Amino acid sequence: MTKTTRDKLIDAMIDALQRKGLHGVGLSELLAGAAAPKGSLYHHFPGGKTELAVAAIERIGQRAEQAFATLFERQSEPLEALATWLHGALGQLQESAFERGCPLATVALESGPEDHEIRAALANAFVAIRQALQQQLQRHAYPQPQGLAALFVALYEGGLLQARVAGSSEPLKQAAATLLHLTRQHRTESMP
Repeated sequence: MTKTTRDKLIDAMIDALQRKGLHGVGLSELLAGAAAPKGSLYHHFPGGKTELAVAAIERIGQRAEQAFATLFERQSEPLEALATWLHGALGQLQESAFERGCPLATVALESGPEDHEIRAALANAFVAIRQALQQQLQRHAYPQPQGLAALFVALYEGGLLQARVAGSSEPLKQAAATLLHLTRQHRTESMP
């Protein structure tokens, strides 16, 4: 399937957000990454870089929902699926020499109160991710699925951030192993 110029621009922005954040990438770099002519950015995104960033954030949320649906379909045990998700994130981070973090966290950290559209898109993406996890945990009768989903997203974001800064996967590995262990233990204790 051939990608449209709009899709190429969104993918280039996702890549840039993951590596450099919103303010670390210039328009020329985005256009080069998308192999798109200069006028195409404002043709597809009249609001410029901000509108493109919002579209990229929305796409990230959609992809995360789809990825979780596929992941949980392949692995029936939610904690194994979550371990696979965390392991995949670590693998991507390590393969990029600790350059590629979570694009949502990168933008969230650099956004300010004046960035209404970006913050709204980020909030929606995080809600969608937490809800996707919560539904799977609920379906498998885990206690406090809403809180667990929030914990796993917080672990993912904070762990990736710490691992990226440290240049080591250990912060995320340690936190993930502990949360997975405690969640298994809590579920066992909560079962009748």
